[in-house]
Amino acid sequence: MTNRWCRRCRGSRRASAERIARFRVLGATAHPTASWVTQAARNLVMDLQDAGCRARYLIRDRDGTFPDLFDAVLADAGIKVVLTGVRMPRMNAIMERWVQTCRRELLDRTLIWNQHHLLHALREFEDFYNTHRPHRSLNGAPLRPAPEPLTEPRRLDQLDILRRDRLGGVLREYQHAA
Repeated sequence: MTNRWCRRCRGSRRASAERIARFRVLGATAHPTASWVTQAARNLVMDLQDAGCRARYLIRDRDGTFPDLFDAVLADAGIKVVLTGVRMPRMNAIMERWVQTCRRELLDRTLIWNQHHLLHALREFEDFYNTHRPHRSLNGAPLRPAPEPLTEPRRLDQLDILRRDRLGGVLREYQHAA
């Protein structure tokens, strides 16, 4: 189960990167129940408090596994729950796009062995998506600031790029060597 949370701010291009939706993987189960979903909401609230972040909205569908207690836990934390409209798939388009991206870039390329392996892979993808992966809404820039460009020709000759493979090479990150 994944939920969308975002932090809104106004101003510069750097601020626009902060108001992009960031995703949290709260858990995975084959058979979600009302108590499991409520516990996931409690975990989300605790994770946000530990990170020092504040979420204003949580968008969810009208699935029957979300009990009233789920909404109450989030309301106590100051998070407004927004329900998607009936037969309005575009209302939750950001989440749908994240699911498609996760399937295309991770799950279609990975053989998942068990639930523990699935959660590990999803958390790695969450970190990759929230920090390194380029985003179309930012004209191809990642969410964290890019390093300063190299303009001096003699520094270009000594350019060292490091590649970090994640999940056995399914995800790759590139950065300048120190």
